[in-house]
Amino acid sequence: LNAAPGRPPRQQVRFLPASASGGGGAVELVAARVPVLADHPLVRGPRFKKLKIGAGHRLDVKASGVFVLGIGHGNKLLTDLYNCHLTKVYTVGGLFGKATDDFSDTGNLVEKTTFDHITREKLERILAVIQGTNQKALLMYSNIDMKTQEAYELAVKGLIRPMGKSPPIITAVRCLQFELPEFQLEIHCLHETQQYLRKMVHEIGLELKSSAVCTQVRRTRDGVFTVDDALPRTQWNLRSIQEAIRNCQLKVETELEKTL
Repeated sequence: LNAAPGRPPRQQVRFLPASASGGGGAVELVAARVPVLADHPLVRGPRFKKLKIGAGHRLDVKASGVFVLGIGHGNKLLTDLYNCHLTKVYTVGGLFGKATDDFSDTGNLVEKTTFDHITREKLERILAVIQGTNQKALLMYSNIDMKTQEAYELAVKGLIRPMGKSPPIITAVRCLQFELPEFQLEIHCLHETQQYLRKMVHEIGLELKSSAVCTQVRRTRDGVFTVDDALPRTQWNLRSIQEAIRNCQLKVETELEKTL
């Protein structure tokens, strides 16, 4: 921001001495416009000395993907978006056959198990049970009478969400890839942590009479923001950030108006 072109300095009228037109060494005062020195960078210093930046839903060191930041007024919008309780989407990788102390593939090995008996059908059966159980929790924490017209309209719009804090809730889960011993899930969830998702992979392994560790947690969507909106590290510059803010502004305003 400080390297960007600044506004031209203000001008002021000063009466400066100049040689009189008649000569003879006489001096007269002539009105002239000169820049205000108080606006000069060497006097004023850098225009921006600090910038308030807020972090949205955080990612731990073993996770990757969409991470939302708010700049200036965007900090308030982050709070408003948080109060919308929007769904986040993750791609989660798993590996059958072993268990670790932190549920990730980089943790300390606790045990090894067989996994040849696991099929995609058995895995999807477990995922359906998880989704069904969480759907009941979602309805309970939404505090909505499901027999009302309001509940029907919210369900059609996909706006049934917890009205306040709640335990982690899985709104949808499906298997994307299955090649023993590896598998990959797409998980839609609310109020989760990345460690909760790793533990979920571990528990899926136990339900299938085996064990499993998490190999990857990648957030592909955070509310209205997707991977397509994200800037890779090579584009962390003023021009790209300004363009990203402009592109996302309408989506944020629409979601806030619809939900709040």
